[in-house]
Amino acid sequence: MASSITQAREGSLYLMCGGKPEAFERAKPILEKLSASTRYVGPAGKAAEVKALVNMVMNINTAGLAEGLALGAALGLAVWCEDEAGPFQAVPHPGSSWRPQGQPATQPHEYVRGGTTKMLTLFHPASGQVRLEPVARSTNAIVHPWLKARLAEIVAALPPVAALLDDEQNRRLWQAWQAGLTVRFTLPDELPPLRLLLIWDNLTGHKTPEMVLWLCRHGIMPLYTPLGGSWLNLAEAIQRLLKRRALDGQHPQSAAEIGTWFEQAARAWNEHPTPFVWHGKRRQRRRRRPGDGHSIGGAAAHTSPSLPRDWRGHLECRRPCQTTH
Repeated sequence: MASSITQAREGSLYLMCGGKPEAFERAKPILEKLSASTRYVGPAGKAAEVKALVNMVMNINTAGLAEGLALGAALGLAVWCEDEAGPFQAVPHPGSSWRPQGQPATQPHEYVRGGTTKMLTLFHPASGQVRLEPVARSTNAIVHPWLKARLAEIVAALPPVAALLDDEQNRRLWQAWQAGLTVRFTLPDELPPLRLLLIWDNLTGHKTPEMVLWLCRHGIMPLYTPLGGSWLNLAEAIQRLLKRRALDGQHPQSAAEIGTWFEQAARAWNEHPTPFVWHGKRRQRRRRRPGDGHSIGGAAAHTSPSLPRDWRGHLECRRPCQTTH
């Protein structure tokens, strides 16, 4: 099988089948209802070989995109990542918390659920700055206006273009960022100078014509993470860090309180942000040399200084894990 959850729900998977031909023919009517393409590739084991080849091609594209993102930043393009985290529940959360020695935190084992909230996150890996907004839902009607407002502010604050390209060179620059994509959206006839790369998850709601055209008109190229490549979106890494700082060991009573704590954690982070660098966790598994940095957040990033997991520590205090009674 090649594809993901969305295609499974839509019945548009790509299926590669191996086994006896007569068994394939019997199962074919059912398989065709699940897929947009069903192919018989040979006896048992052959489908696994084709699947390995598909994975290799996908990983090559993913690695190429990772290199391209670093290159885009080196060429002076702003690179921002957007993601929607959550939902986070207003219930007791496991984890350590700041407590005086001998006074461990306790949480109730019986509680009333106080609702959920989600976090819209826009992250700039090169500086470590994060922009965050708590919302009840993350529908297009909520995400798109928020993202447009934040991106418009970011583009307006960018330094002016050093040298303007002619129309043909400018179009080739935009087209270069679509090289290697399986599905490419049609670029508008008129294109402004390319100013910003937006790393965005590969979701249908992120590809609406109105949103894509708005991005292009403002000099923003959306780059959708490939299937199996969500680790390229470093917004997920900063979300995990903020979630730990806001909720670990705490018991929020309402969705609004969760949002307030996330905003406080984001403001504190932005006072002393830590830049993220691609080639983090996976590179660390291959290379262990001084100066390689510290992997963070389970994403494709590392930092030069280490980030302590427990950020609220003091020498005179102990932070035991919570108890529930």
